[in-house]
Amino acid sequence: MLLSPATERSLRLIYQEADAAVEGAGPVCRSSGRCCRFREWGHTLFLSRHEAEFLLEGAPDFEGPVDDSFCPFQMGNVCTAREHRPLGCRVYFCDPGYQNTMQDIMEVGITKLKALATREPAGWEYGPLHRFLQEHLDKKQSETPGDS
Repeated sequence: MLLSPATERSLRLIYQEADAAVEGAGPVCRSSGRCCRFREWGHTLFLSRHEAEFLLEGAPDFEGPVDDSFCPFQMGNVCTAREHRPLGCRVYFCDPGYQNTMQDIMEVGITKLKALATREPAGWEYGPLHRFLQEHLDKKQSETPGDS
């Protein structure tokens, strides 16, 4: 599924609003990269199908298989898919003083993502990053002839 230009514009607007809310809240990031090492940090990154498609349209190629342990777009402590990263990546900071604000910003963003999805034929689908990425790799592999 490729995103329509209108869907991509709407998604970018949702992200811009979330980015502005995060900036206004001023959480501290120590650039440790721990947030991208999911299993080590004890969390799962969830995103919508539309966010996964947007991410995959703009992110660099990555190797598989993919699991729930880390983000394949993290190189060192740097995100190589920064412009196309999903809402959860934009909003998440481990700053203890920001946790309640983070939840509020996520709730607003997810509500907007759901509203966007209901206007689209694919509808609302929400799941862990590794599932969408592995589906992408599986589809890509099935479309490559002669690789057995």
